[in-house]
Amino acid sequence: MFAIVRLRGEVNLRPEIKDTLEMLRIHRVNHCIVVAEDSHYRGMIQKVKDYVAWGKIDDDTLALLLERRGRLSANRRLTDQFLKENTSYRTFKELASAVNSGSASLKDLGIKPIFRLHPARKGLKTTKKTARQGGDMGLRQDMADLIKRMR
Repeated sequence: MFAIVRLRGEVNLRPEIKDTLEMLRIHRVNHCIVVAEDSHYRGMIQKVKDYVAWGKIDDDTLALLLERRGRLSANRRLTDQFLKENTSYRTFKELASAVNSGSASLKDLGIKPIFRLHPARKGLKTTKKTARQGGDMGLRQDMADLIKRMR
C-alpha cells in the first residue's frame, strides 16, 4: 500500500494536476490517502509528484493512522468497539496488516481511506525539493516518520 500526503496548495495549479488530485481524493493540504500499489495509481502519483509526498506504508504506521485519524461515514470516529462489533478484526494492528496484505479493504469495511492530518511537528524542510535533494516532496523511504510527525 502507498500513503500519499498532499503538502502543497492550489495556487497556480494546472487544471490537469488539480483533476488528478481530485481523482486521488486529496482536496486539501495535510490530507493523506492510502491506495493500492498498482499501475493506475503509480501514473497518477507521477503526475502530481511535485505536490505530494508518497511512500510505502507499514502495518504499524497504518494502525496508528486508523486509531488516531480513522473515520466512518457521517464523520464518526473509528473505535475498538466498532471493530469488534462490525468486523472480524479485534485490534487496529490486525486490521492494518489485513489491509496492507490486500485481504481486506477499508471501503468494504465502511472506513474512509482519507485521513486528515495535522501539520508536521517541527515543520517541513522544504516543499520545493524532492526527498533525495533534501526536501519533503516525492518518493520517501521514511514515510512512516513523516506520518508520525503529522499524526
